[in-house]
Amino acid sequence: MSTSSLPPSTPSTPSSPPPATGSGGLRVVVIGAGFAGLACAVALRDAGVDDVVLLERADDVGGVWRDNTYPGAACDVPSSLYSFSFDSNPGWTRIYSEQPDILAYLRDVTAKRDLRRLVRTGARVTAARYDDRAGTWTVELASGETLGADLVVSAVGQLSEPAVPALAGAEEFAGPAFHSARWRHDVDLTGRDVVVVGTGASAIQFVPVVAAQAGTVTVLQRSAPYVVPKPDGRYPRPLRALLRRSRRLRHVERRAVWHLTERYNAALSGTRPRSLIPLVVRWVWAWQLRRQVSDPTLREKLVPTDPLGCKRLLFSNDWYRTLDQPHVDVVTTGVDHVEADAVVLADGRRLPADVLIWGTGFAATDFLAGLEVTGRDGVRLHDVWADGAAAHLGLTVPGFPGLALMYGPNTNLGGSSILGMLEPQAAYVAQLALSLQHLRASGRAASLDVRREVAAVYDSEMQARLATSVWAGCESWYRTASGRVTTNWPGQVAEYQRRTARFETDDYEEVAACPQVPAQVRT
Repeated sequence: MSTSSLPPSTPSTPSSPPPATGSGGLRVVVIGAGFAGLACAVALRDAGVDDVVLLERADDVGGVWRDNTYPGAACDVPSSLYSFSFDSNPGWTRIYSEQPDILAYLRDVTAKRDLRRLVRTGARVTAARYDDRAGTWTVELASGETLGADLVVSAVGQLSEPAVPALAGAEEFAGPAFHSARWRHDVDLTGRDVVVVGTGASAIQFVPVVAAQAGTVTVLQRSAPYVVPKPDGRYPRPLRALLRRSRRLRHVERRAVWHLTERYNAALSGTRPRSLIPLVVRWVWAWQLRRQVSDPTLREKLVPTDPLGCKRLLFSNDWYRTLDQPHVDVVTTGVDHVEADAVVLADGRRLPADVLIWGTGFAATDFLAGLEVTGRDGVRLHDVWADGAAAHLGLTVPGFPGLALMYGPNTNLGGSSILGMLEPQAAYVAQLALSLQHLRASGRAASLDVRREVAAVYDSEMQARLATSVWAGCESWYRTASGRVTTNWPGQVAEYQRRTARFETDDYEEVAACPQVPAQVRT
């Protein structure tokens, strides 16, 4: 069977080592309780690993779908593909689900799978340190508490830390200023002069809602995105009833959407250079721009200068229409500084502002930001990643035995649902956990560390393939300042599922615990 025909709703099947004997218990700490953390918890428990705790810094599960409550927040992946394959949701009401529905789904999965008892909320992790002598990890919380672990799994994702540009004078701004992921619902925007910085996926959703309330809206645009119509709407009642009753029909819908997104992924990564999809998408974008923007000067501002797909393709039916309104302005001049009641541009113009909203996305390339991770011989992970993050299969890093990453380096997608990557990652982590459990129970070693040469070969392949992808052609949140693409996967989801389906023990070396030296030797 070719990789492109792998069923999208069938997660990878772990190839497990023999069951551990003896004590064999494995302590697993998962950091984060969003989609990634919950998927990992399900895979671990299904594999028979029971000593698992999910540490969540907030007061509920949900990750980005708990944090991003800005008006208009919704997914840009069809609902049929934005749920776990093992828990397809018969209750989606829209073709593209909104934030409250996705959060409700995650809460429902948590309850149905009895995961709530594994989750500790209000537990912000500040550090994880590997102990060479014991071959275990110590996880430190902001409260001062520490937890021991044999396996630590980071499930904090790439979109958990808001990115706010350091503009001169920003601290002097007198009005409310907030990031879209920390929306101030107590701020009344009615009749106010609002300045929005950024034109990314969040901004194109909340700006139309803000524009319906505010007196004026000024959008500061660094580069124009491609925005195409969103084929959204409520499921017709008869179809929704059929989807509720038929799991097979839900599978067929999911599979059809998956195959379409796979073709788009292939076009972006360069594996199908002659694909017609980019041409069709560009034509649809141009049609919508001409149809919704009457002002030719404004229309010229909204024409992207980057190749299609270099930045994430955005979906909206009212973004261009909103920008064409007389009380909304798009500014492409850079910012010089911020004053108490205005944003001052590089050309000296003052933009009056009562409210400042950052639609500037997330620090996606700053993996594990705010978390101090120390591996073998006291080496800091952030030092290892000084020139850009890398991990074998996006999951493990040499020198950090017993550490796994969900949604790690080079596992993001330019199109399609990230859940297609998270489920095979969770299955791989479960296989790693079983291997560790067997290893420790046998007394041979304390942990497993991915071999440096294996990780180096894999990273060389990733960077070589990414160099010929569309993402190498522009500045975006996919790339570091040096130009290294650290976020995206350079292929189709099916390939990643195939490559992570089996935990290859030969890719790892056994790490023995160093015997503790007695404090005093009597003679």
